[in-house]
Parts: sequence; C-alpha cells; structure tokens
Amino acid sequence: MTKEEMIGRMADESGITKKQATVALEAFIGGITDGLKKGDKVSFSGFGTFAISARKARTGRNPQTGAAIDIPATNVPVFRAGKNLKEAVRK
Repeated sequence: MTKEEMIGRMADESGITKKQATVALEAFIGGITDGLKKGDKVSFSGFGTFAISARKARTGRNPQTGAAIDIPATNVPVFRAGKNLKEAVRK
C-alpha cells in the first residue's frame, strides 16, 4: 500500500477530504518522527511500538573488491508489532 492509497482509504473510511487525510497522516508521521528524535518510544496498544536501536560500529566487506570497510555506529528506527497486529497478519 502506498502513501496515496492510505490517504484515500483514510478519507473514505472517516468521511473527510483527501486533503484533510493528508494533513492527518503527515501529522501522525511527524509525531512518530519527533518522538523518536527525542529518544522516546512511541507505542500504540495492540498495534506496536516504534523505538530507536543503537547499532555498534563494525567492520564490513565491500562485495565487489572484498576490501574491509569500517561501518560507523548509528541509531536506526525499529518497529515491534503488537499482539493484535501479529494475530491479524497470521490469519
């Protein structure tokens, strides 16, 4: 599902315009992003949790040359699905 398809579905199911649905979706995404930037977890009961995971620095290999390269430490966003979402997908 693309962002545009999600906006269309939000508009249809909630009875709002696509423009209003776009604003709502952008606010939702912005809220999650801002929370993660602050280092907070963003949880939706039954759906899942967005969090930040720290990856350690490591040595990797260039697949073309085989040369060793240093990969720096970084923070990455992660999503852990909640019970309701897991059950819905399994069926």
